[in-house]
Amino acid sequence: QVQLVESGGGLVEAGDSLSLSCAASGRTFSRCAAGWFRQAPGRERELVAVITWSGSRTNYADSVKGRFTIARDNAKNTVYLRMNSLNPEDTAVYYCVAGYSFRSDPISYDYWGQGTQVTVSS
Repeated sequence: QVQLVESGGGLVEAGDSLSLSCAASGRTFSRCAAGWFRQAPGRERELVAVITWSGSRTNYADSVKGRFTIARDNAKNTVYLRMNSLNPEDTAVYYCVAGYSFRSDPISYDYWGQGTQVTVSS
């Protein structure tokens, strides 16, 4: 089994930047696709970004393209999300995920972290 723990969330102002980290345990993590989903109050859980096990392919939500960057370091069992030019619409709980398919739907991911809150003020 893979366990995921997010960190780095917090309260920032619009236009600011923030970096999230996801620390993974489990011997299969380095062969999993991994990424981030987010959920705002009253809204559906949605893709933020995903990355293949090798880091060779990525996929981003249209709303974050050009602003967010996903990366991973398999030697450290860690996946990262760098968020630039944050706006209030980015306010949500951000979840780290891992799975064996490179997909954009939440059901495709078997492992989920507990979430970390990101709040962006106007």
